[in-house]
Amino acid sequence: MSQRQALEVLARHRGDRIVVTTMSSIGIWPEFSNSPLDFAYIPSAMGHAPSLGLGLALAHPKRGVLVINGDGCMLMNLGVLVTLANHPANVYLIVLDNGIYEVTGGQAHAGAKHADFAQLARGAGIRRVYSFSTLEEWQSGVGEALSGPGPVVVWLKVEARMGQKTPKAPWPMAEQVSRLQKALGAA
Repeated sequence: MSQRQALEVLARHRGDRIVVTTMSSIGIWPEFSNSPLDFAYIPSAMGHAPSLGLGLALAHPKRGVLVINGDGCMLMNLGVLVTLANHPANVYLIVLDNGIYEVTGGQAHAGAKHADFAQLARGAGIRRVYSFSTLEEWQSGVGEALSGPGPVVVWLKVEARMGQKTPKAPWPMAEQVSRLQKALGAA
């Protein structure tokens, strides 16, 4: 499945959750959503979006947070899996696995073709873990994966997109923060 297909399915099932996008998903997600609950996380802290999502989920426990993370980002901060397992919150961590560092030139990362993100999540103590390799599997399993309490890790095998540029946030960071604060009633 392509990243676009995977995200389109996710957009149809997001509900009223906060959505934190990272790296390559930042360039695709705005095609499906322009909600003030969307936050494009593109600072230089690659791998830390799940921590941001955890903070948001703890502050807004009834809403829940979808964090769309790449496999390269996941490898930059595997310790967050243990943190999520030990601070239960409604975080739904979506790992888009294409085997490469897409936005820096398409280099294969150290875990390409052998890192098992589902097994890593379970080993960290996360009980609700799902893996989908095809669009059809994802379409039929998304409802179950996104229902019930978090933390949840969803590992999606997606096609690599070569030649991608470093993504740009769809809105300036200050504007995103303001939009999100207003949407959450925190402004």
